[in-house]
Amino acid sequence: MKTPFGKQPSGLRLERMHGSQRYRDGAFQNVHPQLPGLRAGVMPSIGDFLCAGGRRVPGSPLATLDPRPTWGRAPETGLRVTWLGHSTLLVELDGVCVLTDPVWGARVSPVGFAGPKRFHPVPVRLDQLPPLDAVIISHDHYDHLDYPTILELAKSEVPFITSLGVGSHLESWGVAEARITELDWWESTPIGGGKARVSAAPSQHFSGRAPGLKNTTAWSSFAVQGERHSFFFSGDTGLTTEYSSIAERLGTFDLVALEVGAFHPAWGDIHLGPENALKAFQLLGARRFLPVHWGTFNLAMHDWDEPADRLLALAHGAPLLMPRLGEAVEPARTGLPEPWWRAAQLSAPSPPRQEPPSELNAEAAVPWPLD
Repeated sequence: MKTPFGKQPSGLRLERMHGSQRYRDGAFQNVHPQLPGLRAGVMPSIGDFLCAGGRRVPGSPLATLDPRPTWGRAPETGLRVTWLGHSTLLVELDGVCVLTDPVWGARVSPVGFAGPKRFHPVPVRLDQLPPLDAVIISHDHYDHLDYPTILELAKSEVPFITSLGVGSHLESWGVAEARITELDWWESTPIGGGKARVSAAPSQHFSGRAPGLKNTTAWSSFAVQGERHSFFFSGDTGLTTEYSSIAERLGTFDLVALEVGAFHPAWGDIHLGPENALKAFQLLGARRFLPVHWGTFNLAMHDWDEPADRLLALAHGAPLLMPRLGEAVEPARTGLPEPWWRAAQLSAPSPPRQEPPSELNAEAAVPWPLD
């Protein structure tokens, strides 16, 4: 029976998980222990999340662009990216096309009547995407592994590349086992007939989709490397010294997508936020930085546009790439970012009462993880 909670790993999949150096005592572990910020008195309460003021949602849906006319021709520089909202990116690189953490659902939740609701429609329908060489799933939280989206993608033949154990969810939702590749950190697999390789790399986060089940699947960042270009996708992560190792082992990236939203002082070791995202960018030594994980769902207590505004204020000349939703851009041909989000209607009603973000689930405060 298919369920949004997915299915826990078993059999040969579970045996392979046991072989990972990060899997101990029945769960995956972060390489570094959680920092002191995650403690009573710093951790926000359910009341903080439900009753905090501010502009937690935009007053109206954000404007989106239709990328299909641009997708109809190959990128002249060999690298093009389209932000479709939250952490969903369509990346065209040296002849391959990759989709990251696809979320087309109206809510990031196991139920359709509650949970964080999308601010804006996705710029295109799933069936309007160009042919895909791979779908990358970083981890199994609801805002990265979306049940209705996977049900639709399961009807295609596209391969999935994901972290250890996550394939159990995919297979339970109808994705054929032969289309699923699960990678431990530093493992890689070819895509597009060998035109590029996808590698799993370190991140610092957690996982889980059901009450009482935490860290039973892995989390990763991912790199896509072609003949001429390379791209890095952080998934969800806190700041970790392993970013230096990523740069040493995988080389210089033309573009990195790092999460900047859903931040809080207590979440510094499991989410980056703007300040730590800039530090991670420096450790990676990459050429361009595209911020993701903001502007689509209300997952924290800050204003909906604060991640972008704060990042822009702190950047101090860092080569940011901040495209509009649905805008297909080639990083090598893009100038200084424009704060397009400020043109949106900023007056918003009081935030709706909804489930707290997944970080609170680490303290057993919510019935399911969301982020």
